[in-house]
Amino acid sequence: MAAPSSPATTITPVLIHLLRGASDLPSIAATHAKLFKSGAASTLASSNHLLAAYCRCGAMTLGRDLFDGMPDRDVVSWTTLMSGYAAAARPQEAISLLRPMELSGVRPNVVTFSTAACACARLADAGLGRQVHARAEVAGHARNTFFATALVDMYGKAGRIGDARVVFDGMDASARSAVSWGAMLAVYAQNALGNEAIQLFAELRTCGTGEAPNHFMFSIVLSACAGVVRLGVGRCVHGTVLRLGHGNDEVVAVALVDMYSKCGRYDYSRKVFDRIERPSVIPYSSIIIAAAKYGLWRSALTLFDDMINEGVQPNDVSLLGVMHACSHSGLVDTGLQLLRSMQSKYGVAPRPSHYTCAVDMLGRAGRLEEAFELAKEAQIEGNDALLLWNSLLSACRTHKRLDLAIMAGQRVSEFNQDVIMAGQRVSEFNQDVVGGLVVMSNVYASAGQAVKAAAVRSSMRLRGIRKNPGCSWIEVKDTPHVFYAGSVSCAGARADEVMVLLDELECKMREKGYTVRLGSARVFDGDENDGEEGKGVMVGVHSEILALGFGLLVIPKGMTIRVMKNLRMCSDCHEVFKLISGIVHREFVVRDLNRFHHFKMGSCSCNDYWYILESVAVAHEIVHSVDKAQWLRLAVGSLPTRVRTLLEELEPSDVAGGLLGQNWVILCPKEKQRELEEKLEKLKNQASSGLYLRFGGNDEIGAGAAGIAGDPGMEVCQLGRRLLIV
Repeated sequence: MAAPSSPATTITPVLIHLLRGASDLPSIAATHAKLFKSGAASTLASSNHLLAAYCRCGAMTLGRDLFDGMPDRDVVSWTTLMSGYAAAARPQEAISLLRPMELSGVRPNVVTFSTAACACARLADAGLGRQVHARAEVAGHARNTFFATALVDMYGKAGRIGDARVVFDGMDASARSAVSWGAMLAVYAQNALGNEAIQLFAELRTCGTGEAPNHFMFSIVLSACAGVVRLGVGRCVHGTVLRLGHGNDEVVAVALVDMYSKCGRYDYSRKVFDRIERPSVIPYSSIIIAAAKYGLWRSALTLFDDMINEGVQPNDVSLLGVMHACSHSGLVDTGLQLLRSMQSKYGVAPRPSHYTCAVDMLGRAGRLEEAFELAKEAQIEGNDALLLWNSLLSACRTHKRLDLAIMAGQRVSEFNQDVIMAGQRVSEFNQDVVGGLVVMSNVYASAGQAVKAAAVRSSMRLRGIRKNPGCSWIEVKDTPHVFYAGSVSCAGARADEVMVLLDELECKMREKGYTVRLGSARVFDGDENDGEEGKGVMVGVHSEILALGFGLLVIPKGMTIRVMKNLRMCSDCHEVFKLISGIVHREFVVRDLNRFHHFKMGSCSCNDYWYILESVAVAHEIVHSVDKAQWLRLAVGSLPTRVRTLLEELEPSDVAGGLLGQNWVILCPKEKQRELEEKLEKLKNQASSGLYLRFGGNDEIGAGAAGIAGDPGMEVCQLGRRLLIV
């Protein structure tokens, strides 16, 4: 007859089962007390379960006290505590357990080493990671798929892409799991190596191991396509997503929305979003940001209202998207109201990115004093503060405020003194520093202070700060072609054709009043030793113009030409794209650093918003520094005939007008506005292609123009290419 079981033996499995399901501290403490009363708390198995429960709920102090009081510890005990520290974002303490564990006579297993590698990944410390790697090699666990995958992730987060690939390639092909492939894909994507991620995904599809991509892999490769703007590849991946049945997965859908929007196809993004049955805050945030980048502020605000009406709580990203929409449409006060109310209305505290957006919005609208006060109020530090002050510095340069620019420039210059980080992060941080210093140099130069401008450039050289060159690229048959300013060599054998085409287009633009040279002087940049005649260069031509010329040659008529640029598009190039779109009757999409521009039949989807603001700032400065009558006499000859005739009917003392860059600008007192409106209205009815009239309203281009010009009695309208009445 079997001996009756003791109460402790009976109750212990029940309590252990309760521990496994417990996630809150009171429940775990109560179960711990019951185990203690039953006398089973001191056993190794019970102690390990208790330790795992404490670590799971983040009670690391109680967990460590329990661990230190355990009479016996095995590999599970050590590894559990190590995992707890890693999960509690205390990776240094997790790694510090490895050596005393070995000294106590307990040999780490593959889970222990994998946990240590994950802790090193959190620290992004390749040195510690190599030590863990070496110990695992000695212990014979380095080839284990689970540990090797953790190593790939660790090396990737530490910026050691080559080491990560060596570990990945060292894994047996048949042993690579979906997690292993996903980890290596993530390494490339996280380190801005989108083309390598795409190539690896192609290897996965053709390696013959039978491993099918999961939703995580699809989201990574789609993000990679978005990063390098590979629309063709992205569409192929989308097809694979549908074939393998992942079309309804929200993670993949969000990646598709992001990919299509960044590749210049907002229409596709919207179609993907509309097919999500019950979108959460993440898809809503993604499509709101996409609409904002395209200048579709009405759509962005409508989507935000839909999200609220559906009961979806906005987060910091969705609110930032709405602020961007306000910024791109000139709704400055609406954006500021959202910034001030997001905490009370939506329970979201403003983040540095919200303050940067608001400062940029105010700065571009010419409300520089308000922007400066908001920048000081934000009290943010590090790279976030650098981005904020860079934005304000650029606005000061645009609006010719040297006094504020010097103060903002000093803030930017201070950041490079404290850069002590290593590797890639230094490069990224310095590029933000260099952007501000270059703007500061340009501020001094535009103010006629050449000595100070040269001093800033000299300081940059002494500190080893270099600016990444501006470039533009265009995808043709899934192959990107990258162009740099002045160099058309990327066009290969068609370089001469590009130059001839741009010359022809320049002549046609001149017939429409374009006066700025594209820079068609030609030199050669061929190597002296290659025996070739050299590769064509068009001096002074910006990279997006060269990419457009190449696209016009190689992309069939009827297809939209999409050009990507790593810097903001300048006003001259913006004007060129508008004119050429009307001349060749084709559509162009340009993605620059700030937003998308969709050019069609001589107009742009941005409605020239930022470029108009810059023109108003320049015009306001001119009208206060020169004789109006003299300016009118000098500039009126460059205006279109009908506009020139109109101006000649007005008194020079009452109005000034002329060509500023590619902007037709007229300045007049507000009391003359009605008289001028009536005259312009007559022209509107007789207008030919490219000549139209629009007066600014609260939700149109002219919103905020009074603040830009610094005079509440000024208003804005638009005629022709960009005719402003201020």
